Formats: sequence, structure tokens, C-alpha cells
Amino acid sequence: MSNLEETAALCALNRIFGFDPKTGNALIRNAGNASAIFQAGEKEIEKLTGPYSRYRTEICRAAFDNAAEELVKLEGLGIGFVGITQDGYPPLLKECPDAPIGLYIRSGSTAGELFSPRRRIAVVGTRDISQYGKEWCRRIIDGLASSPEKPVIVSGLALGTDIIAHTAALEAGLPTIGVMATGPETVYPFRHRSTAEQMASLPDCGLITDYPPGTAPLAVHFLRRNRIIAGLSEATILVESKTKGGGMMTSRLAFSYSREVYALPGRADDIRSQGCNMLIREKIAEPLTDIDSMLAGLGFGARKGRRGGGIEAAVFHLYGNLAPERRTAVMDILRLIRKDRGITIDELAATTAMSTGITVSICTMLESDGIITVDILQRCAINPRKSELFF
Repeated sequence: MSNLEETAALCALNRIFGFDPKTGNALIRNAGNASAIFQAGEKEIEKLTGPYSRYRTEICRAAFDNAAEELVKLEGLGIGFVGITQDGYPPLLKECPDAPIGLYIRSGSTAGELFSPRRRIAVVGTRDISQYGKEWCRRIIDGLASSPEKPVIVSGLALGTDIIAHTAALEAGLPTIGVMATGPETVYPFRHRSTAEQMASLPDCGLITDYPPGTAPLAVHFLRRNRIIAGLSEATILVESKTKGGGMMTSRLAFSYSREVYALPGRADDIRSQGCNMLIREKIAEPLTDIDSMLAGLGFGARKGRRGGGIEAAVFHLYGNLAPERRTAVMDILRLIRKDRGITIDELAATTAMSTGITVSICTMLESDGIITVDILQRCAINPRKSELFF
């Protein structure tokens, strides 16, 4: 048996048992390897599958040959495949009872390099993410990036939380893996193609899926791929979620796999935080109330280069050359923005009793220095990448 034959056999079985990997994996264990299944005669296959199994007619030479041809075509597209019995298959995922028989991979690394012992953390949540969720998602990624471990960030390439987690990881210099709910040649949604192609080309980053080429982005496929996100990762962080959704499913699956789960608490009447609050209440997730406690809980050690010290220390460090009254005005504005995310420039002027001109001038300076963000409606927020300076 050659490695190519075993790969083709695993690829064929992945197609046949795609929605029933437990049965397929049990069959491989009983046969000894995947190739042996296709080398068996009809009577032997019937013994392996049972006389009335719908799978016995699907396991045939044609299925093996089609898989072998598919692998050759995919290799030309830069897409690889690794099966559950082969070196390079992710060890943590292999522990899961519903692990896929195989994974299609697009990456600047080999399967063995992509799924090396480096630690992996899943960051998931709602597509309808709030400004609060966006800020915390970036703070979480930046916190992980500043730890000595520098883990791989795993998510689902979807709208909202997923794509923010991937892009934040790339910006912070962390590797990231996107688990797709389509075939390996298709990026969905299409607007994320640029980020996806970047991930597929970088070492230690990549796109993976257990769905064969030609698989469309159907709702059921998104639900099933969540088990891979949870299974790949030693911990899952839920940023925001309603009581039902993909992020909730991923978190519950992670808990069922005996993995760590963290959830960002939110207001009781915020629909996007009700799922997180529910998991915390049910003792499924640990509340994520500060980055350092999360890192300690994950065993990542203390962050490097953290300044902290509050607003006063940060303003003196950043703007020590300003006149005292100007520094005081900067502190007042930053306190208000920290307290009321989304406060407008007009509201800042009214609350501080400063003139609109002075308020605009200070906000422009802070925005230019990357300390705050100001949107098209003039709503202000602390830049997530600078937030640790002020807490």
C-alpha cells in the first residue's frame, strides 16, 4: 500500500461518509486502513458495512479512481488533503468522536507544519457584532499576541466576529486558520476573498474544510463545520452571541470535547450578549472580564510590554509636552469616551463645557495618534489596540 493509495482511499471515504464520519472511521479501524476497504471483495465489504447498509454499493473502484483524479487536479490548484490515519492530521481534532475522515487544505505550509503542536484558540461569535464586541475581539487577539505563546487563531471566515478575528490576528502577527463550510476552491462570503487568499498563502496560516470540491454554502454545512473549529482548538472564546447561533454551537461542542470555553459577559438586555451570559450562568464558560486573567487561565503567562497605569499615566506618557490644562482636557475627554462608548463630539463638548472647536481639535489629535476612532456619525471610541493603556 502506497501513501498515494491511502490518501485516495481516505479522500473517497470522506466523500462517502461526509455526513456520517463516525461510521466511516469505525470502518477504517475495523479494516486496518482505508486502502484495505477498496481492495476487499463485495462479500468482505458487506461484512464490514452490514448487508443492508446503504454504503456498501458506494464503496467501489469507481469511487477510489474518482478520488485519485480529484487529488491530482487539486494539487494543481495548490490544495492538499490529509486523512485521519495519516501524519499531519491535527491531533486534537482526532480526539473528537465526530472527527472528519479527511481535510482539504490551502496553506503556505504542509499539513504537518500547519497542525504542529503550536497552541490554537478559537474566537467565534455573532455575525451581527456590536462596537463593544469588535473592540473586545481585537483586545482579545492583541492580548494573545502579546503573550509568550503566540497561539494560532481559529475561526470560520464568516461575517462579523469571524472575519474580525482573522484580520486582527494577521495585523497582530499571529497565524490564523479559517474553517470553511464550502469546498476548498470556494471562498464564502466572496467579500472575504482577499483575506482568505492572504491566509492561504502565508506559512502557518491556511484555509481548511472537510467538504469536497463543488460543495455549496448551505446552512447545514455551516453548522457541521463548527465541530472542526471547536475540535482543532484547545479553547474557544465566544465574543458575542444570541441564545442560538453558530458561536453557541461551537462553544457547546468545545465543552463536550472537554476544552476550555470563555465568554464575554454583556448587558442582560442586549440580545447579542444573552448567549454569552447563558453559557456563564450554566457553568459552561468562564466569564472573560479581563485579558490577564484569561491568559493566566489558559496558562499563557504574562503579557510582554504592557504599560497600563490608567488614563493619567498614559496621557503623561503620550502628551507630556502639552500644557497642564490641555492635558487635563485630554484626560476628561478620554474618561468620557471610556465610560460611554459611542459618545459624539457634540456630546463631549456639552458634557465637558469645552468649546466645540477645542473638543474637535483634541479628538482630531487623538484620532490622528490612533488613540481613538471617530466614525462618520462623529461617534468616538477608544481604539482597541490602545485600550490597555487606559485600563
